[in-house]
Amino acid sequence: MNQQTAEPAAPVRNFSVLLSPTPRGAHQARLLGAGQLRSWGLPVDPARQVIAELAVNAATHGRVAGRDFRLTLYVVADTLRIEVTDTRGERLPDPQPASPDAESGRGLLLVEALADRWGVTEGRFPRKTVWAELRLVPPEPSASRAPMREPGS
Repeated sequence: MNQQTAEPAAPVRNFSVLLSPTPRGAHQARLLGAGQLRSWGLPVDPARQVIAELAVNAATHGRVAGRDFRLTLYVVADTLRIEVTDTRGERLPDPQPASPDAESGRGLLLVEALADRWGVTEGRFPRKTVWAELRLVPPEPSASRAPMREPGS
């Protein structure tokens, strides 16, 4: 019998942490998420900004006293999925254009601009998960510049 060894599939990486729904918890989400991406050897930006926006929304709009929010990062093949789950399932995000002089209200518009896809998954009540996906583009190899020759030389 002839056996072939299958090439291992790309590993699925994941990271998950519970954080308090406070400004400090949102700040920790950004720091921990960026640190995890670095440990995986992945680019930190723009994922760090997406994590920050989703975490701030969870701490601001998804806050319920005594209930934490969860930050989850998944990497499958060439896609990073960022998920933030909170316990305000009745309050679904609805991006609205902010007035030019408003100091806040642009978070989801920023997520929409930075992510390849984003959305909301309603979980078992009272949970909801706001997620965003970013395609991981490998860095372009630095092209070695060979001296150009003139034709015929």
